Amino acid sequence: MSEVDGIVQGHRDGHGFVQRSDGESDIYLAPQEMRTVLHRDRVRVRVIRYDRKGRPEGRVLEILERKKAPIIGRLLHESGIWLVAPEDKRYGQDIMIPKNGIASAVVGQVVAVELTEPPSMHSQPLGRVTEVLGEIDDPGMEIEIAVRKYEVPHRFSAETLAQTSKLPEKVRPVDKKNRIDLTDVALVTIDGEDARDFDDAVYCEPAKIGRVKQANGWRLIVAIADVSHYVKPGEALDDDAYERATSVYFPRRVIPMLPEKLSNGLCSLNPNEDRLAMVCDMLVDAAGEIHAYQFFPAVINSQARFTYTEVAAILANTRGPEAHRRETLVPHLLHLHEVYRALLRARATRGAVDFETTETQIVCDENGRIEKIVPRTRNDAHRLIEESMLAANVCSADFIQGHKHPSLYRVHEGPTPEKKTVLQTYLRALGLGLSISDDPKPAEFQAVAAATKDRPDAMQIHSMLLRSMQQAIYTPLNSGHFGLAYPAYTHFTSPIRRYPDLLVHRVIKALLGQKKYHLQVTELATSAVHTRKPPKGAAAKAAAQAQLNAPPKAQTAEAMAWEGAGAHCSANERRADEASRDVEAWLKCKFMREHLGEEYGGAVSAVTSFGLFVTLDDLYVEGLVHITELGGEYFRFDEARQDLRGERTGVRYVVGSRVRVQVSRVDLDGRKIDFRLVTESGLAPRSTRDKASSAIDELNAVKEADRGQKLATKKAANKVAAGARMTPKAPATDALDAAARNQVVRGERKSKRTRR
Repeated sequence: MSEVDGIVQGHRDGHGFVQRSDGESDIYLAPQEMRTVLHRDRVRVRVIRYDRKGRPEGRVLEILERKKAPIIGRLLHESGIWLVAPEDKRYGQDIMIPKNGIASAVVGQVVAVELTEPPSMHSQPLGRVTEVLGEIDDPGMEIEIAVRKYEVPHRFSAETLAQTSKLPEKVRPVDKKNRIDLTDVALVTIDGEDARDFDDAVYCEPAKIGRVKQANGWRLIVAIADVSHYVKPGEALDDDAYERATSVYFPRRVIPMLPEKLSNGLCSLNPNEDRLAMVCDMLVDAAGEIHAYQFFPAVINSQARFTYTEVAAILANTRGPEAHRRETLVPHLLHLHEVYRALLRARATRGAVDFETTETQIVCDENGRIEKIVPRTRNDAHRLIEESMLAANVCSADFIQGHKHPSLYRVHEGPTPEKKTVLQTYLRALGLGLSISDDPKPAEFQAVAAATKDRPDAMQIHSMLLRSMQQAIYTPLNSGHFGLAYPAYTHFTSPIRRYPDLLVHRVIKALLGQKKYHLQVTELATSAVHTRKPPKGAAAKAAAQAQLNAPPKAQTAEAMAWEGAGAHCSANERRADEASRDVEAWLKCKFMREHLGEEYGGAVSAVTSFGLFVTLDDLYVEGLVHITELGGEYFRFDEARQDLRGERTGVRYVVGSRVRVQVSRVDLDGRKIDFRLVTESGLAPRSTRDKASSAIDELNAVKEADRGQKLATKKAANKVAAGARMTPKAPATDALDAAARNQVVRGERKSKRTRR
């Protein structure tokens, strides 16, 4: 059997997978194999067998590299043994801590642990406490855990802080040299109420295109903060920015890509302050097509800081109080709305995919706990800015591609052959009379979305369309943006919070100066190449074409650097999303623990073979109704139709189905919420013989577990303080019981092993 290298991805149920370096199917590792390795170790495995579906199973031959990042968890004291239960359950094993390795930590606190001895077939890993984060209920602790759990860089280096302190407080006369003065142009920023950094400012006026007497188009100016003027390649600021690659947004806190002096100060386009900017100046015709554009460095002075709500109110009523306060700027906002409507027509013409989704915002109290969850309402002001930014991004991609200069494109590919087949089967099963071709175009997706938007099952159909498409990535190999229906697309408009945008700025500046920007080859950039999956589909064709046109070997290192930078930025973007979702899930679980036993209405948001995911009305919290909670009959999952159907009653559940549920369990450690289905006659009977406890019993069990944990913690602390000597006893394989974990233990959600 073959031998392959890859990264271990643990699973909370004890088994794991090896994510192969060559991008092929992941290799399953049995729980026995996972005893000697930890989540995120780099290993060499041998494929020893294939299951009946052709999926490989492996045996670990060699551990090539141990992950050196600290592990975050709760410090516990059981039967005289100190140990840390990792917060990330994918590690699968508790870490034993010698008595002299607990530092100043006390029982129950959240700590960071450094491994001193790796696990083996017959022993658990050993470690020592390197950092005490505090109590689990401390405000903001969920964020402190997440940034370390996902290895989000959250401290700037001493060199970066020293370099930042030497930067000026405001734009100096010397900084304005060789720039177009646009300080007299009525540029404005339009952002959310809670925004603190302002990347972009916009302005629009009617314009004549061609030899005409009256205006038949618009001049649209998009000015973007010129971060590249202050953040130079090879400097400490740039190293830290590259390592982070993106800002990470949490409720009540942001981990910025750049120090605050830059992100909220010198680079932010604050109102009534001179700022340096890179400008995309466009002519847009009545059909919404970009007739011409130019890029240039400029000095601007934002005339106002608008919010989306304020602009929407002005557009809705040009004689209202909001419009009266901004009277001189109202005409420019109306022109922006006009060009937005033209750009929207062009979007429809090219067939860009447009799904209306509900985004939510978590509102926290002073202690960091959820106060409420509210939907983010998108209005014309949001869409106006979005279309303006899309136009500038398209121009930047066209400009770079026209000069055949290497850069990072934002690539979004259509469905893979497997996902395409699943979607075609699903659409046929619905009998819509609509489907997608074997070589689907964005317009086909949009046609299905538009034709089904008023159907009761529209949510499910749109969900299937979204799930069929691939994730957008950064890559130097352009293969277009499927969702937006652009042949070339890149990110230019947010250099304060995205490193790819900063690279695009540097490339454009170099081209304006008739030079070439050489991306410096760094260890980060080149190492990222080895962990990425090979390109597929259109990206693979682009890669093959690039190899045919490959330059001499002298330029190979730089090509690898661009490829590595794209992989690095894509991976860090996913890391930021995962960290943000983890914090939101923790807060929602904490919030729902106070609502155990309560009943809510909701809608099915996903259907799986093991149950229904339901999103509660008003609360916007999602939980699982396990298939055993659906009633006393057998339910069959139809993958083609994406539904669960009862064999006896014929009751059918699909995405969008209305249900009423009771909050039955909350697993804070697992970030999971469980519901029970409520019928007209009460709670649905379970499909098991034993009668389970009610949600009120679960609530009492949680309270009892909390009391037990507090009592155990107090006793352990008293014994440690008194220096009581205890006879060590080896912990069981699953060393932590329910009380120690401060939760009610529940069964597995899925009986069979899961494949990612």
